[in-house]
Amino acid sequence: MFDTASASALPGALPLSREADSTLTEQLAARFAERIRARLLAPGARLPSVRECARRHEVSPTTVVAAYDQLLAQGLVEARAQRGFFVRAPLGDASAPGAARSPAAPRSPVPISATTLIRGMFQPPGAQPMPGLGTLPIEWLDPALLAGAMRKVSAQLGRSALQYGEPAGEARLRRALAARLVEHGIAAGPEQIITTVGATHALDIVTRTLLKPGESVLVDEPGWSVEYARLAALGMRVLPVPRGPEGPDLAVMQRLVEAQPEGARPRLYVTVSVLHNPTGASLSLQSAHKVLKLAQAHDFAIVEDDTYAHLAPAHLPRLAALDALERTVYVSGFSKILTPSWRIGYIAAPARWVDRLIDTKLLTTLTTPSMTELALAHCLEHGLLRRHAERVQRLLDAARGRSVELARAHGCRFAAEPRGLFGWVDTGVDTERLAQAMHDDGWLIAPGALFHASPRPTTLMRINFATTQDARFWLALQRARDALRPLS
Repeated sequence: MFDTASASALPGALPLSREADSTLTEQLAARFAERIRARLLAPGARLPSVRECARRHEVSPTTVVAAYDQLLAQGLVEARAQRGFFVRAPLGDASAPGAARSPAAPRSPVPISATTLIRGMFQPPGAQPMPGLGTLPIEWLDPALLAGAMRKVSAQLGRSALQYGEPAGEARLRRALAARLVEHGIAAGPEQIITTVGATHALDIVTRTLLKPGESVLVDEPGWSVEYARLAALGMRVLPVPRGPEGPDLAVMQRLVEAQPEGARPRLYVTVSVLHNPTGASLSLQSAHKVLKLAQAHDFAIVEDDTYAHLAPAHLPRLAALDALERTVYVSGFSKILTPSWRIGYIAAPARWVDRLIDTKLLTTLTTPSMTELALAHCLEHGLLRRHAERVQRLLDAARGRSVELARAHGCRFAAEPRGLFGWVDTGVDTERLAQAMHDDGWLIAPGALFHASPRPTTLMRINFATTQDARFWLALQRARDALRPLS
């Protein structure tokens, strides 16, 4: 079902062998040990029950018990009476469920494995596309465009290329970005724009600048698992707001704000307004106005993450446009559309915050890479990125249609209207257990628990429409789901 490169990228994807030099017990124990050490099974994660594991790997329950005993002896798992076996946190890992905390530390829940999807992105060339990841297929990208842009700027390099770049980022790129933002109705001069090492770095700069550890942050739920974990790691108190097809549940948001003591009310709301991850929904104009009124009434800022801007129509409402960058900070990047290895993002911010944001950038990265920034400026100035994005959108539209057809043909339904890069799919079974079964088959999926601030069992999962056109994936999913149903 998958090639050698895929198997090496996904430890344990090959079946156990009775012809191997090691016993079935040793092979099974080694498989789980490798996943635990690679953090593909996070601290606190529950191992499959003995019966479920035996059926999945076609071994006896005695073999599974012996394998789990080896993991216990290695200190990788712990047994909990009447509950099963759970991955142990490494010594000193305060982020794991059940780990000791300082009394003063905020109790910010983190996803069961926020880094699993990130680690999955580091696949060798030629590995099969993974449905749970958030990147485009390599075949959709344009290396000739990137190489041409780099050659062009290399030929024009002067002495400035031998020095640190400008603290705010290359002026040429910031001018090109200001022109691009006009397409979204956002008026931001180059002096209001700061370049970053990708959109995630941009979010980190804003959070570190505007918040202190222990302060509250409003976030969408479901939402981006990495953002929950990042905020929790910074010591922020995460307040999840249910996200619907039109936008956040404003009644819940207001209750959450007013429930906090006067001096501890949220100072920030982090949201993806266009092509929300994972549902694909976009903020309606009416909801956008109400969010801004609520932010003004309760004096909190908004971080608008527009990571998927290049995959969406330019006319969709942006909070930063409606707000004229008064209390909104706009964040975007180019990794989703050009290549993940060009880590270029940017911030468009109210003028009064720009110097503070630059100071934080200098403390975290000193500067950003001039060469790639100039190459990106060339792509923007000459319309190369626009034409590439239009081609990718056509490919994505076709891929979405095929993926939706396959999902429905194999018994799944969509919990949100399919739009953009991601689909929010209801499988009918617990997707955490489904993820483990699919991993054994060589597929990495994104279970819905990862997209909740407080992980809980769910039958939902996120798929990438660009990488779920393979009928073999849906057949494997159907088999794994059918095998789990008696246990659900």
